[in-house]
Amino acid sequence: MSSSTSSNDLRNRILFTIFVLAIYRFGTFVPLPGIDPEQLQIMMEGNQKGLLGMFNVFAGGAVSRMAIFALGIMPYISSSIIVQLLTGVSEYFKNLKNQGEIGRKKITQITRYGTVLLGTVQGYGLAVGLESSANLVINPGIFFKISTVTSIVAGTIFLMWLGEQITQRGIGNGISLIIFSGIVAEIPRALVTTFELGKTGAISGFMIFMILVLLVATIMFIVFMERALRKILINYPKRQMGNKMYGGDSSHLPLKINAAGVIPAIFASALLLLPVTFSNFSISENETFLNISSFFSQGQPLYMLLYASGIIFFTFFYTSIVFNPNETAENLRKYGGFIPGIRPGESTAIYIDNILTKLTTIGALYLTLVCLMPEFLIAKYPIPFYLGGTSILIVVVVAIDTVTQIQTRMMSSQYEQLIKKTKFGK
Repeated sequence: MSSSTSSNDLRNRILFTIFVLAIYRFGTFVPLPGIDPEQLQIMMEGNQKGLLGMFNVFAGGAVSRMAIFALGIMPYISSSIIVQLLTGVSEYFKNLKNQGEIGRKKITQITRYGTVLLGTVQGYGLAVGLESSANLVINPGIFFKISTVTSIVAGTIFLMWLGEQITQRGIGNGISLIIFSGIVAEIPRALVTTFELGKTGAISGFMIFMILVLLVATIMFIVFMERALRKILINYPKRQMGNKMYGGDSSHLPLKINAAGVIPAIFASALLLLPVTFSNFSISENETFLNISSFFSQGQPLYMLLYASGIIFFTFFYTSIVFNPNETAENLRKYGGFIPGIRPGESTAIYIDNILTKLTTIGALYLTLVCLMPEFLIAKYPIPFYLGGTSILIVVVVAIDTVTQIQTRMMSSQYEQLIKKTKFGK
């Protein structure tokens, strides 16, 4: 592969990703049929807090416009959570995981079926909730329910497909980039709204300044923690083959403080959104729904406790999926590598697992701090949800991962050229 071919491939991947994300953004402005836009605007003006605000963030503003992508990619994420949890407890799913590529395809297929099922249930709940609001639906009835459920499910499946296309033919993780693009597209509007609140006197100029300082400090803290590594020294013994000595080198096993990335924050948010997706629309007269809604708003102890617990649980759970100490120790033993002072095999696995547990604990506390601290500020002041900790975390981490993938592809291309020049340049 020539240098120009490699650069063309990278450029095409980036352009393809931008094109797909543009399609997604267009879909967030296509409204559901049968909704009165004026009544929708009135209803949404007073309902931007709590889980509705969070849902709107993950849907890229589609909820406030009640677009065909109103559920966003959340049914797919919820289905993925359920399947991954089953992988840890069900023998059937464990066997599928151990079957390699065939098993992975089967798990992906089950996840898609789960997405359709969850999307249908949530879409029906949304249709019923919209009809219960006076004058919001122009012609309520069975036809409205069918059209709403069909549009919502089709939108979710289309988003799932777009995410898979980005992962395969573009740059970065498609699902994360879809959420990322939705947040980034709404951040300028959130900043304008914040400054307008300052002009009207709802927020003091000093408070706006402190918010911006906190925003910059949070971004710097996230970058620092995401780049932080714990390097474990690995030595390789010298071996004699014929008249030559090989080996004797040393390297490092890098362990990230936050190996789970942004997944715990997204998964914890998805779990909070799943059971009470529509309780916070304030369009139901049922007192039970209203009580549930009051508990799930910023600053409420139950909301914060469940959110923190979800982040901590998924940090440990996802780290255990992406990194296996026993497998790593076995690979080191197979290739003759060892950690100084630690016996190969089981002792090495225990040593790595202890370090990983400590790092994961720090990572879980870091994620919890970043996601929850700004929420208290949002609860007290009318600050847009897009400036919250979870939103900033997703934007920064996904941006870092995407840039890293681009750099990796560029370096891979340069190495190929260097090898060819060394081989044929003489």
